[in-house]
Amino acid sequence: MEQTALRPKPMPGQESGGGGKSGPARRPHAARRRGRRLTTLLFGLFVAAVLVLSGVGLGAVGATVIGMSKLAELRRQEGPHQGGPSASAHPDPSLPSAGPTTAPAPAPAAPTLGLEAVDAEKSGALVVGVHVPGPGFAAGLVRGDVLLAFGRTRIDTADDLARAVAGARAGREVVLTVRHRSGGYQQLTAVPGVVV
Repeated sequence: MEQTALRPKPMPGQESGGGGKSGPARRPHAARRRGRRLTTLLFGLFVAAVLVLSGVGLGAVGATVIGMSKLAELRRQEGPHQGGPSASAHPDPSLPSAGPTTAPAPAPAAPTLGLEAVDAEKSGALVVGVHVPGPGFAAGLVRGDVLLAFGRTRIDTADDLARAVAGARAGREVVLTVRHRSGGYQQLTAVPGVVV
């Protein structure tokens, strides 16, 4: 006699025969899940691209707005030096309105050492860049040097160095007192030049 109570019932989707197939069960719902995953992944990539591009766009707009405000500020500062607003608001009727204009005369060239400097930690101007070729390079200045004196002028900040160089005469030798990165002191001779 056969006992039916101990025999397990077949799972849905499996054959009711006594286990003729021992492979993995077929899952019809798995294909739909894969499709949803792919759709979700593609949608996520699309949203990420939109967010990145909008961030770049907002950054460009912000930079433009900041740049335009700086330009407006510079024009406001420059306005009074060029004859004031009354010069352009009331043109002289005897002058032709569409005539040729002359460019303003260029400012005299200022002397330069051909280097970039910032304030040093203690005192002096720390050289952060030397233009090649240039007067500073020819004198032997290297990045990391600290300028302590320009001629007889003591240098405490980078502004002091800029004022001393602006007051120097181009083509005339100047003795620079320098502290190198290694800690050694040296006096170098430089000839400030003019950028044309």
